Amino acid sequence: MESPIFNWLDRRSAGLLLHPTALPGNQGIGTLGAGARRLIDFLRAASLQYWQICPLGPTGFGHSPYQCFSAFAGNPWLIDLEELASFDLLEQDELQPLLELPAGEVDYVGIGRLKPPLLRLAHRRFLERGDDSLGDYGSFNRFRDENASWLAPYTLYMALKERFEGAPWQEWPAGYASYLKAAASPFREELDGSSSKHAFYQYLFFCQWARLRDYAREKGIGIIGDAPIYVAGDSADTWANPWLFQLNRKGNPRFVAGVPPDYFSETGQMWGNPIYNWAEMEGAGFEWWLRRLEMNFELFEVVRLDHFRGFEAFWRIPAAAVDAREGEWVPGPGLSFFRAVKKRLPAAKIIAEDLGEITPGLLEFTRATGLPGMAVLQFAFTLEQDNLYLPCNLSRNCVVYPGTHDNDTSLGWWQGLASEKIRDQLRRYLRVNGDHISWDLIRAAYGSCCSLAIVTLQDLLSLGAEARFNTPGTVAGNWAWRCRQEQLDRLTQQSADYLRELSWLYNRSPHSGDAPESGDTRS
Repeated sequence: MESPIFNWLDRRSAGLLLHPTALPGNQGIGTLGAGARRLIDFLRAASLQYWQICPLGPTGFGHSPYQCFSAFAGNPWLIDLEELASFDLLEQDELQPLLELPAGEVDYVGIGRLKPPLLRLAHRRFLERGDDSLGDYGSFNRFRDENASWLAPYTLYMALKERFEGAPWQEWPAGYASYLKAAASPFREELDGSSSKHAFYQYLFFCQWARLRDYAREKGIGIIGDAPIYVAGDSADTWANPWLFQLNRKGNPRFVAGVPPDYFSETGQMWGNPIYNWAEMEGAGFEWWLRRLEMNFELFEVVRLDHFRGFEAFWRIPAAAVDAREGEWVPGPGLSFFRAVKKRLPAAKIIAEDLGEITPGLLEFTRATGLPGMAVLQFAFTLEQDNLYLPCNLSRNCVVYPGTHDNDTSLGWWQGLASEKIRDQLRRYLRVNGDHISWDLIRAAYGSCCSLAIVTLQDLLSLGAEARFNTPGTVAGNWAWRCRQEQLDRLTQQSADYLRELSWLYNRSPHSGDAPESGDTRS
């Protein structure tokens, strides 16, 4: 039997899942500033070694981090404006309107009204100074040069998107219908100012991220990033590289991505993302993907590949279909893709998001890659003894979650269960009464054989369905929940010691030594 391609998950640890938009703070949305550092301090105090996030890209309609304008760029809304004020690019009184935004949720309409003018103002003042650098961020021009391969098309795409009032690139005039045409346009110079503005936002984002990543490393915290398998149809990626996707002459998808009927939807999910031209990708040595992963590993210690099963086989839906049930399975690039990744990035630490329809072929494919898959305990209790997600059926080379950002909170799931038989199975299996279900599932994850256990902040707070972050297959009401500062403070004061004890009890602690003292059983 051929050896697996990868083999990196070799020690037990635990982590927390929370997207940066959900961080506490006074700017209407989580940022890469003080709130993120306070979270890292909590992770350190609780013996959690990883912070897992969703994709960091600039979001479009619906604000989903899985539908971004670029697979390479960062989301300007995550920029910490307080730090810009410390550089005298903004005044404190100019930030005051942000304080009127809600603290417990992201008001995307309000953010869209208040933050872009402040970013534009900071850019204008930076230009007026005539400097090439900001504080210890380094050279702006060097940043542009070093990232030109993705930054130049992205910034021109964003400048044109503003010029054409947000219309998708497929509706732009013919002279701008691709990056190659737009870059050669005699009118390009008119867009240089807008392109420079968007390049400056990326400079701010990546410099602030680098500082935050370094802070996390100093505290012994690794960050798990997230790379969606697909990109948005209206994105700089498809605009600049249309030959890598199955598009028609107008740039619209011939087929779109999704999944067949599953746990989340009886009609499946029709995501709308264009399908890759995998033959073209492979003919080019998967270069676009390899550059994308290289950049991800500059930002994160570990990368989760979203919808991993699409590399083995993907659900292809005709673009004109009514729903996802009209799709079909088509072979993906297979192991040749992961052999290319291993050759280019031999030390890559990748998590395979292999949820969804599990087939023997997918199980064998995952085994052949050697990558750890995912298990969700909310999916485990179906009254079937051979359920793959029951703790007794899990394996070491796996990442276990009570629930992910796509699930209800554990309390919301428990309260919404229609079957008392499932509640009875869980109570008997875990030997609990279910009165503290969030902590019951947290302990089950910690105690499992899986080498990595990841829990959500909502579950640490024992929050209900009101704190759900995303409901797959829906558009409204997602990605908006935020943690309040007092909630994070309470966790630090009341739960850090107990989590540290769980890490010691279940051999997930980064520090050896005597057992910590704790009288809190969370039961």
